Formats: sequence, structure tokens, C-alpha cells
Amino acid sequence: MTRAGSTAWTGKLGQSTVPRVGLGCMGMSEFYGASDEAENLRILAKAFEVGYAHFDTADMYGNGHNEQLLGRFLKTVPREKVFLASKFGIVRDGPGGLSRSVNNRPEYVREACDRSLARLGVDYLDLYYVHRRDASVPIEETVGAMAELVKAGKVRALGLSEVSVETLRRGHKVHPIAAIETEYSLLSRDPDAELLPACKELGVAFVAYSPLSRGLLTAELKPDDVKKNGDVRQFLPRFSGDNFNRNLALVEKLKEIAGERKCTPSQLALAWVLSRGEHIHIIPGTRREKYLIENFGAGSIQLSASEVDRITSAIDVSQVVGTRYPEAAMQGIGR
Repeated sequence: MTRAGSTAWTGKLGQSTVPRVGLGCMGMSEFYGASDEAENLRILAKAFEVGYAHFDTADMYGNGHNEQLLGRFLKTVPREKVFLASKFGIVRDGPGGLSRSVNNRPEYVREACDRSLARLGVDYLDLYYVHRRDASVPIEETVGAMAELVKAGKVRALGLSEVSVETLRRGHKVHPIAAIETEYSLLSRDPDAELLPACKELGVAFVAYSPLSRGLLTAELKPDDVKKNGDVRQFLPRFSGDNFNRNLALVEKLKEIAGERKCTPSQLALAWVLSRGEHIHIIPGTRREKYLIENFGAGSIQLSASEVDRITSAIDVSQVVGTRYPEAAMQGIGR
């Protein structure tokens, strides 16, 4: 699936080989303030032109809007040139609703997939994830229902998001799990301990979302940037009160190393994530062409072992203050 002219490292994802730098599309629909539909479509087209092949969405992003947006984009490009990933499981309480629940029941799996395919205007998904685990439903039942989608030709590969190693192993016994999607960055390294090694052992790709820690690792984010209407970061612990400035201070050494390497802090942070294993992919999100190109370019930055060690040590992850999500949301992580 990799197109000529692609500069990013490539890796196996599901049944395809794609650039290891993909595009997270969530922010084009909500969570980061108002956005422009026409501009988002232009950015998606530019992404394809630059060499992106992996586009990540979910049914809950904008309550279906994000999938509809991608559906419009997909009408303009060859379907076989796009690796399309979506997710199900988080149920919103209506347009603009913040209340949500989790549903992994087999009958819901089938319903959710059909609705996603309709919104996207496609016959199949390259990768379909359980967005969050519903602990009341055995993972074997959920993955079993997803496996039926594979047999029906609606889905080509299965994934799990923000789950424990135990859940990964149990699901993998029912049907091969092609990918795990979890937050991972220089400021969020929990997967290092067990999840990344388990993925490598089982031959499962690891897809890192928020590899720039929602902008903290760009070294460009300012406190006022997240105070705008509709920006969800103002409600996240790492961006609350003094936590924001304390976390930003951790990035100063990254800026220094990036200057020596003649790249941006963002590119260095993304290259670090990619350096942690050949089975790792990243899906940074952006709505701006400058960062779209910059992020993709990170895939061609090769770091030596000594550089990786220096970057790893430069940011003391034990000094990060605030959890990734509010306490209630963190309870649904790693099940």
C-alpha cells in the first residue's frame, strides 16, 4: 500500500504495509475548538499527497461526523491506497453530549460496524478496534463477534484500544489481534513495562496515539492556547492549574537536543516513539499543513542508540504531573 515518494519508515499493519506515521483525524471534528470543514478536507487531501496512507477515526468522534468527513475525502482517492481504521464501543448520549457509556455486546458490534461503513461510504474497514473495554462483557464474546465481521468481508483486521496485556492475550486466542492502540509518548510511558513487549512477542502492531502528549511536546503550546471554547485539554489534569507549566518545563531539554539535531522538538519526540520498536506506528493529529508535513518527516529521522538514551533521560517522566484523563475516565483504561 506504500506509495512512491513516501519518506516514512514502513511497517506491517493488519494486511498492509504502510508508513509508520499515520494521521489521527479526531481533532477535525471536535475536542480542540472550532474547525473548518473545507480546510479539513484540504488537509486530508494534502496528507494523501504527502504520502500518508493510514487514517484513524472512530464512530464517537463528533458523534459520527469524523467518519462522514473521511467519507467525503475517500470519494476523491483510490480506496485501495488508503488504510482506514475506525473504532466502536464508546456510546455518546447525543449530539454534543459529554456523558458516555461503553458497549461491547456482540449485537452492538455488528450494528456499530454497519453504521460506520455507511458513514464512511466504504465496503470494508482495514482495521476495526474496540475503543474501550466493557468489563461486563467477556472479551472473548466481543472479539468473536468482530471475527464474524472479518468472515463477512466487512473488516480485514481487528484491534483493541487501551486494554491490559491479559485482555490482549485472551482476545488474541479467539482471533488474531493485528494492533493495539494506546497513548504513548515521552510523557506517557506506561506501555514500556508490559504492553509493548507483549505486542512484540505476539506479532501485534502497536499504534501510539497522542505521541506529542496533546501538544505539550511541541514546545510551542501556551496556557492560553487551551482556554478557547471547545478545547477539551482545559479539563485534563496535565493541563490544569500549575500542572501545565510544570509539564512544559520538562520539555526544555528536548528543545536543546532538537536544536543540535536540526529538527523540531515535535519531530524528535515522534522519532523517539518510532525508535522504541519496529512494530510501533504513530498517529499524531493536526489540522495545519505545516505540522502535517513536519510530523510525516519525523518518520525519516533515524536515531542512534546513544541519542535514544539521551532523549529518554532528558525528560524525567517521574516528574510529569497529572493523569492523562480525569479520574473517572482513567478507570476505563487498561482493562
